[in-house]
This record gives sequence, structure tokens and C-alpha cells, in this order.
Amino acid sequence: MSAALKSANGNGAPRHFLELMDIDSLTLRRMLDFSGRAKRGELTDSKPLAGKHIAMIFEKPSTRTRVSFEVGIKQLGGDVVTLAGKDTQLGRGESPADTARVLSRYVDAIILRTDRVEKMRELAEHATVPVINGLTDVSHPCQLMADVMTFEEHRGPIAGQVVAWTGDGNNVAQSFIQAAARFNFTLHVATPPQLAPNPELLAWARGQGAQVKLFSDPFEAVAGARCVVTDTWVSMSDDKSSARQRHNLLAPFQVNNSLLKAAAPDAIVMHCLPAHRGEEITDEVIDGPQSVVFDEAENRLHAQKGVLLWALGAL
Repeated sequence: MSAALKSANGNGAPRHFLELMDIDSLTLRRMLDFSGRAKRGELTDSKPLAGKHIAMIFEKPSTRTRVSFEVGIKQLGGDVVTLAGKDTQLGRGESPADTARVLSRYVDAIILRTDRVEKMRELAEHATVPVINGLTDVSHPCQLMADVMTFEEHRGPIAGQVVAWTGDGNNVAQSFIQAAARFNFTLHVATPPQLAPNPELLAWARGQGAQVKLFSDPFEAVAGARCVVTDTWVSMSDDKSSARQRHNLLAPFQVNNSLLKAAAPDAIVMHCLPAHRGEEITDEVIDGPQSVVFDEAENRLHAQKGVLLWALGAL
């Protein structure tokens, strides 16, 4: 497989992994199929990234994304250079375009975790190697690949199932909306009106045939759901005043045993972590028998292997 690796599509453009909405359903499924085989130890070529070098830039803190990508790249035989935002000239005023042009001459792919999605898009526009979204303020597609993988390990095919999101309509919620369109599941989204997801994204998903329904009552949203998902209420970039306001708005949307009882009896619970226990989710739920939170975290390692292999032209 390694001899066939290439960083571009047939038309010469790099295979960027920026948003789920940019990639068709069959291609996303191919990535997950590879991820499952990698997790089960079924690869015929155990080092398909041999000789490949990947640069990772983290302008925001990271535990799971950084470690899972570093370990996954090395398990696949590749090498990785990891940079914090303060380690690069991006943090000192260099444009993403110039950074992209330079790094493209050194490495075979770039992973970026940043705040502004515009920075990610500019990097991808000017890179001649694949750019992978490690999180922006509007999406977290690698997380969703792991989440779909985790659901299907525990409950079978996700197509046709009901997934309920409760909490802030944040970047992970917006990737769930894209995933509903690409993986054909029904998504119930319960948020305060002030924190609802982007209406243009909702319109896109519904235009793709996705069943995405908005709720103001989390108990209505989780009714019949086989998966209940939440995330932290406060972003790394929120100030203290904004954080207090969010807590007041989101308190009724906490995932606790009372809310979970309103879901399907065999519902599983997901959270992308880090969790603020006692805020968006209680200890009794995250540590309870319906939680798959730590399987979900493990699957970041495996799901991203499929993303990497696709981006580098091997799938």
C-alpha cells in the first residue's frame, strides 16, 4: 500500500479533510471501514505511512487530538512534527498562506487545530499537501468520525437511528448536523434559542435530505433516542462573563439520570471530552453503564487513521 500513497486526487488537488459536508458518504464510509480494520489488527500493510512526514500545529490546547494523531501516525509508520501556536510564525503574524506554502515543501500533510475557521481555509487554499481539520470554532469532523465508529460498535448501523444532542449548539454540534446528512441518521438538537446551531448549516443539511429537528426542551429531544450527546458549555475562548451567562442558559440541558430515563432504554451516552463533571454531565452518567465516553475517546486513534490514509491517497 505504501508505494501507492499520493497526496492528491486525480485532478492534482490535495485531499483536504476540512468538513464532513465536503466529502461524500461512500468516501467517509471507506475511511471508517479502514479504521475498523486497523483497530482489529487486520491490515495487510502495517506501516502504510512509512516515509511520510506530517506536521501538526496546535494553536489551542489539546489532549486527545494531539496524542491520538501522534500515536496513530507512528503506528502507521509515519513521522510527525508537532508545533504549538507559539512555536510557529503563525503566532507572530505570518499569514496562513505563507505557512502553507513553506510547510508543503517539507511535509506530506498538515493537521491544524485553531480558533478561526478562516485560518484553516486559507491554509488549505494555499497548501499543495492535504490539510486536516483538528478542530476549529465551527466544526470538529475528526471527532464525528470517532463518534459514528463508536455508535456502530455498540449499537450497529447508525443509519435510521435517532441521536439527540443537548446543550450548546457549538462546533461539535455543527459537525453532528453534517454527519446526520452524510450517515443518514435523525438528529434531535436541544439548545437554548440563543445558542442554536447556524441556520445556514441547518438549511444545507435539510437540503441534503437530513432529518434534523430543533427542540427547546431536552426531554422532548431525547425521547426515543438511542444516543444522547453533550459537550462542555464553555469554550476555551469564552470570558468569565460569557461563561456565567452560558451556565444560566444551559443548566436545564444537563445530561443526568433524569434526562437519560427519557431516552430509549438502551441509549448510550457520548461526550467528546474534556468533561466538566457536574455541569453539562453528571458523574453518575459519565461513569455509568450507558456511557461509552472512553470508548469514544479511544476511537479517535483509530478513526483518524482512516482519515490520514484517505488524505494521503491510499483509500
